[in-house]
Amino acid sequence: MGARAIEDFLAALAVDRGAAANTLAAYRRDLEGAAGIVGPLEDATRTDLARLGAAWADLAPATVARKASALRQFFGFLEDEGLRSDNPSAALPSPTKRRSLPKILDHTQVEALFAQAEREAEEGDPAPLRLLAMIELLYGSGLRASELVTLPLSAVPRDAPFLTITGKGGKERLVPLGTRARAVLSRWLAVRPEGSPWLFPSRGKHLTRIRLYQLLKALAERSGIDPAKISPHVLRHAFATHLLEGGADLRALQTLLGHADIATTQIYTHVESARLVALVNERHPLADQGRLRGGRQGDSSREC
Repeated sequence: MGARAIEDFLAALAVDRGAAANTLAAYRRDLEGAAGIVGPLEDATRTDLARLGAAWADLAPATVARKASALRQFFGFLEDEGLRSDNPSAALPSPTKRRSLPKILDHTQVEALFAQAEREAEEGDPAPLRLLAMIELLYGSGLRASELVTLPLSAVPRDAPFLTITGKGGKERLVPLGTRARAVLSRWLAVRPEGSPWLFPSRGKHLTRIRLYQLLKALAERSGIDPAKISPHVLRHAFATHLLEGGADLRALQTLLGHADIATTQIYTHVESARLVALVNERHPLADQGRLRGGRQGDSSREC
């Protein structure tokens, strides 16, 4: 059966769950990597799978959890298809996956980034205009990097203030296109090379995510921002965080971001929690009495 079992599993994911190409590629890497350690997965025993814990010892818990999840689903597939009578995946490591808070830019950093991009695009040259249009969509509409670079020209409406985005799993959603973004896109479309179906073409194809990452890092450096603090996903996080700070509803944010599960969106509630703490400290009737410290300086036990 060999590699055929992995191919059949990936085909099932694509058909039954509508898994995106990037998701399938990640599953393939994880499964083939595990097979490189323990041998053909369809023949793996519990003892074989227990060896993976040692092989993955230096990896981050989130990475181990992802790899183990791929294998559990693979063995579940083999069992469901009658290709195995047992499921050895109980022997896989089960690290506690701690979801870290997303890195974001503050409002001052976002303003600096856009100010630099706008200065560079003033002359109307294609490259700076393209970059300005891309960061408008990353921060102004919350697109994923993969969604941005693969945007077809047909996704840009003539009149309606929305973009049609094909996200993970091939699911479509509408995202708002602000007045600023529409104006910048109009400027970009006026100088955009013709003959390509992509909004952001490059060398006969669309711009790659790697190139987008490089362009954004370089812009950050020119803006006086540490390049290590920025990426396309950081701008998406800033979009979500700043909307929530402004009072956006979590369900609305879920729709805008294209999250299938509200639990994914709830990572941003740390922002709302911080805002509520600040609100209590500023507006509570006792706030003027030592900032909710009972009037005693240096005692922070009662501060919210």
